[in-house]
Amino acid sequence: MAIPVIDFSKLDGEERAKTLAEVANGCEEWGFFQLVNHGISEELLERVKKVTGDFFRMERQENFKNSTLMKAVNENKKLENVDWEDVFTLLDDNEWPSKTPGFKETMEEYRRELKKLAERVIEVMDENLGLPKGYMKKAFNGGEEDNAFFGTKVSHYPPCPKPELVTGLRAHTDAGGVILLFQDDKVGGLQILKDGQWIDVQPLRNSIVINTGDQTEVLSNGRYKSVWHRVLATPTGNRRSIASFYNPSMKATIAPAPELVKKENQEVDQTYPKFVFGDYLSVYAEQKFLPKEPRFQSVRAV
Repeated sequence: MAIPVIDFSKLDGEERAKTLAEVANGCEEWGFFQLVNHGISEELLERVKKVTGDFFRMERQENFKNSTLMKAVNENKKLENVDWEDVFTLLDDNEWPSKTPGFKETMEEYRRELKKLAERVIEVMDENLGLPKGYMKKAFNGGEEDNAFFGTKVSHYPPCPKPELVTGLRAHTDAGGVILLFQDDKVGGLQILKDGQWIDVQPLRNSIVINTGDQTEVLSNGRYKSVWHRVLATPTGNRRSIASFYNPSMKATIAPAPELVKKENQEVDQTYPKFVFGDYLSVYAEQKFLPKEPRFQSVRAV
């Protein structure tokens, strides 16, 4: 089984209806799908590969080699509550790497393009769900202004000498809205849980992997479920993973869209609570690797 691969350029042509249906299937049946011909130039993506690879080699690799994590694995210690991952987060207002030539300029451009793509994707979700155009964007922004959170996590999963002792990234669902992943062309390791089986998300050159987070599950009233996923540590290859998160603002109120709440005999079939995203994130921070359903119940209590 392989996750769906969708040609996003066909949204603008004669195959629009078919492409909409493919995205709907990706959201409803998988929670993960890959976009090709997504509008982000090959030239930019090649530059992103170069600067993120250079960044790891120049500014991160030596520290990882000398980390307590590497030491523990070399001592044959089984590690339960850590991840075999080097990670650096990019936000508009935090400090960016300065030693790697071209990193800031390239990644700023990449983030601008990814945010545009994220907003195109949620417009398609609006259409497929029968919601007004711009509904999800407005919900994530908490109104008309541009307040949605957009962060980018630059990760590397270096070769692990004893991958049986540690997970690359422990299984979890994502807290936010829509996640756009630019993963390694060659080194695999990302898996999703579908029908009780772990399935590889196959590397596909210059594709963008889309997955739905917990907040999309709530807004869609359960039509688009967030999906458990993990990354395996591998003995060879240094896997690149650049995940961008289009999330609600901390103050945004999230609830199932009224259009998706069925009314039968005056009873509202609403599975999910209404809450402020910041409250949910506080619960998630403590329960990220635990089942998601209790998180929704906890935030209901808040």
